Amino acid sequence: MLDKTYTVIAESGIHARPATLLVQEASKFKSNIELEYNGKSVNLKSIMGVMALGIGKDAEIKIKADGSDENDAIQALDELLKNQGLAE
Repeated sequence: MLDKTYTVIAESGIHARPATLLVQEASKFKSNIELEYNGKSVNLKSIMGVMALGIGKDAEIKIKADGSDENDAIQALDELLKNQGLAE
C-alpha cells in the first residue's frame, strides 16, 4: 500500500470539476484507491463519495492506493493534482 498527503491549494477546493477529473483518473487503475479527509475515507472511484467530503481550500487530504498498479496510480494522481493546480 502506498499513500501520499497533499494540501489543497485550489481556491474552490475539490468541487465538481476537479472531483470528476480525479475519479476519472483513479478509475483507470485496478488498485483500490481511497481519498481520506477529516477522518473519513471514500473510494476515489466514486464521484458521490468524493463530493460528499466537501473538501475546501487549505484542507489536508491523503490518497491511498493498494494493488498491482498502486505506483502508477499514485504517480498519475500526483501529476493530475499538481498540473491542475489543485494541491501540492
